[in-house]
Order: sequence, then structure tokens, then C-alpha cells
Amino acid sequence: MVRFLVPRTILIYFLALDLPVLREIMAVCLLFLLTWVLMADARFRFASYFADHMVLQKGPACAVLWGYGEAGANLTVVVYQGNKIVMEKKAQADVFQIWKAVLNPMPQGGPHTIEVHQFYKGKDSNITLQDVYFGDVWLCSGQSNMEMTVAQIFNASKELAEASRFPYVRVFAASLAMSEEELRDLPDIDLQWSLPTAENLGHGTFGYFSAVCWLFGRYLYETLQYPIGLVESSWGGTPIEAWSSQKALQECALSKDRKRVPVSYLHSGPKEYSVLWNAMIHPLLNMTLQGVIWYQGEANTLMNTDLYNCTFPALIEDWRKAFHEGSVGQTDRYFPFGFVQLSTESHEDVSDSFPRVRWHQTADYGYVPNKKMPNTFMAVALDLCDSSSPYGSIHPRDKQTVAYRLHLGALAMAYGKDNLTFQGPYPQQVQVDVALKVLNVTYNQNIQLDHMDSKVFEVCCSDPALCLWNPIPIRTASFRTVTLHNLTCPETVTGLRYAWTEWPCEYKQCPLYNMESLPAPPFISYSRNNSNWVVA
Repeated sequence: MVRFLVPRTILIYFLALDLPVLREIMAVCLLFLLTWVLMADARFRFASYFADHMVLQKGPACAVLWGYGEAGANLTVVVYQGNKIVMEKKAQADVFQIWKAVLNPMPQGGPHTIEVHQFYKGKDSNITLQDVYFGDVWLCSGQSNMEMTVAQIFNASKELAEASRFPYVRVFAASLAMSEEELRDLPDIDLQWSLPTAENLGHGTFGYFSAVCWLFGRYLYETLQYPIGLVESSWGGTPIEAWSSQKALQECALSKDRKRVPVSYLHSGPKEYSVLWNAMIHPLLNMTLQGVIWYQGEANTLMNTDLYNCTFPALIEDWRKAFHEGSVGQTDRYFPFGFVQLSTESHEDVSDSFPRVRWHQTADYGYVPNKKMPNTFMAVALDLCDSSSPYGSIHPRDKQTVAYRLHLGALAMAYGKDNLTFQGPYPQQVQVDVALKVLNVTYNQNIQLDHMDSKVFEVCCSDPALCLWNPIPIRTASFRTVTLHNLTCPETVTGLRYAWTEWPCEYKQCPLYNMESLPAPPFISYSRNNSNWVVA
């Protein structure tokens, strides 16, 4: 929907006229406005998110350039390195005044200059991008924990002071915007493509750029040593439904439900279905990406909580398909998708919505990748609580650990580091020994037992549908096995769960980690025979 603002004096004048005259004047005005819009669209230019200092996706994928021009105009795209032409591509503006050019695969590096020449009615116009590098482009999206800037996190001064040491990690941030219809281009931009500086990463009260996104990209650059482009599009307090297309919502029977739900989080944003997909994601679809990282879910502890095991996998699948098609097949159909499992908000368990969302973030498997969520990776954050955060405990300030854990997953899933461990230990088997009154939980990795917690494991002794969960203390741990002292269910054990509370432990003090200090994620599992059952 396009909205025009009419000055009050003109409106009063119109209302004083006869109806036929009013209709005639309004028709002329509408024709003028539509002509003005079309003329504005016809101005030869790049789409909004192409600018000097940007990073385009390197080979083997091909970057896509697009913009606006005169319908039917012929265009030539020329890529220079120094004074040398390294590529020329032809394009033509279509009847909708859109031109698009798929470049050849480019090796990492730069700087490059890109010129686009438009030939129309004997006139040669050109537009130029300077200081362009080819590397890997990552999109960062979600709600306020993704939106938090470098100025808001632990060691902010040090992080900001060191930002300029990484000039090949380039940053871009879309403005907050929503729309009832899918938009072609971004309505506005908060931070046009820029080199990282203290001002860009942490300016003002809330700054311009995501700390998780920046740190993730910086850690990748430190390992890969080639340019990284970071595109942030996030809005605090928003549910997954706002970031989902109508098609994705239909997969979860949500297409006709557009209710608003109040959420009390900082920067509480729009809740209407699809409005952020329409305005902040759909305009980016022509962009060739390496992958996506996502930090969202807090809003869904209050909204459609038990649909998240559908809405999240549906969003991932839909984004993958849409970016693949929008980039003319250049963004991989199953590009890597990383996410942060929810941290904490309150010590008091008013409900179990936080652990349920954590579980649903994995499509109820407890780990990723899995059959419903292939080529995904997860940063567990339930041990990164921050009760003294000035932004509220739901906004922990340790974003370095979050980004580090995410970058481990990216190195494994996106960059083929096969021997790299990127997730903490996950149980494979539970064995009940009634005679010894113990449960032996076998994990898929060697474990470190950091604390002999008596409440983090819980057992169920009754019908799983009517479970009353009771704490069961840790007795011992060695190599891959944790032994639990089972006095609660001496005869029948029907279920076991771990860290199934909103705030299961204090900062980095959960009981179980692997040898690389990655925490064990929460899990819930039910027995069928009371003696030995498979969890994973």
C-alpha cells in the first residue's frame, strides 16, 4: 500500500467543491502522482542496498546486481580491478523498469570498481560502485538479542576500539519497517555499507549494528582471512510470525490468524503476521548469500509457543527457497542456517514456555542438524544468564560467547571443518538399574561434570501425559556417562529431562559441558520399557 499525505488546506478546498468537479480534480491528481512515482522508479540507479564499500558473494556462487532503469534500455556491467577490466556482462531493463545482472564467479578479494552503463535513446548514463570486495555474505535477523549493539555488551569499549582493525568485515543494517504487501526494495536503511568503526557499531542509545552479527563475522574473518559482508535486518520484541511469509504460515495453519499479542520486551515490535517478511526480508531476496544467523524466540514464549516446532522449520525452508529463486539459483538451495537457542529471563518458573521454545527450536529433536532441520547449527545459550543486565535479564550482555559458539557451527556446516565440535554433549541412551537405584545416561561425547547439581535432572514416575517431574541428583560422572541417584522412582521410570527450567544454572555454571566447554543442551525423553531407551 502506498500512502500519500494531503495538506489540510487542500483537503478543505476539495470538500467545498461539487462532487463531479472533485472527482475530476482527484483523477488529475492521481494521474500526476502515478506519473511521478513511475518517473521516480525510472531513475537509473542501483537497488537500495548496493553501495560503495559493500561485499558481494564470491565464487563458486555468482553475485547478482540489480536496480532500476528505463524500460527496454540496454545495459552493460563492467567490473574493474584497478584499471583492468575483469568482467563485462549485458543486461536489459524489463517492462517493470527493473534490470538484473548475474556476474561471473569471482575470487575473494578486491578492491573492485563496478560501472553500469545504460544506453537509452542515444544517451549513455552510468552509475558506479567503488571499493567493492568479494567474500562471503551473511544475513543476521531476529529480535532484540540480535538487535543489541556492540556498545551494549560486555567489554564494549575494547570491542569498539578494536573494530577498525577489521576493515574487510563490512556492515549494513536495514531500517525498521513493516508492510502489508511484499516490497520490492527496502523502504529505508539505517547503516549503508560501511567499514567497521566505533560509531557504526555502537553509536547512540541503541546504535546501528548488531553485536552478535559483528562478532560472528569478525570471528569468521579471523579464521578465513578474506572479506565478510554482514547484513542486519532485525527488530526487537517480534514473533516469528512477523518474519514469515504467508506461504510459510500456511504450512502451520496460521494464514488467516493475524491477531496482535502484547509483549513487554524492550523495543517491542509489530506482531502482525508477515509484515517484517514483506518489508525487511523480501526486498533482500535477489542478494546472493552464504548463509543466515537467527536470534529470535523470546516473543514466542507468549505467542503460539507450541507451534514453534512448525513455524521455525517452515521459515527456514521458505527463506531458503525464496533466496535461491530470488538470486536466480545462486544462493544455495539449502544454505547454512544458524540460530541461538534461548537464554534466560526469570529465576521464577511461571510457566515452562522458555524450555518448550528451546525444545521446539530444534523441531523437538533436541539437537541440530536433524531430519526436519538439515544443514542447521545452534548456539546453546541457557548458561549465559545476566541478572544485572541494564537492558533487562532477557538481554544478556555476553554476546562474545554467543557469536563464538555460532561461528563454530558455521565453520563446521558452511565451511566443511569436519573435525570441529560445535555443539555440546547430547544423550544417546538412558539405562535404568532398579537394583542399584540409579539411572545411567550415556552421551555422544566425553563430558566434563562442572557441578554436582541436584535439580537440573528430573524424572517422571507416572503416565507421561500426566507427569509430575521430580529432581534427581547427580551421583557420579565419567567419560561419557552420568549416573543419577534414583530414589524417586524405585520401580518405574517413564521420563527424564535435563535443564527444563527457564533459568537452569548461573553464568557458565551448568553441570555438563564437553571438553571444548560447550554446554549440553536441554532434553526431554520418555521410556517405553522402563529399563533401557534411546534418546537421540
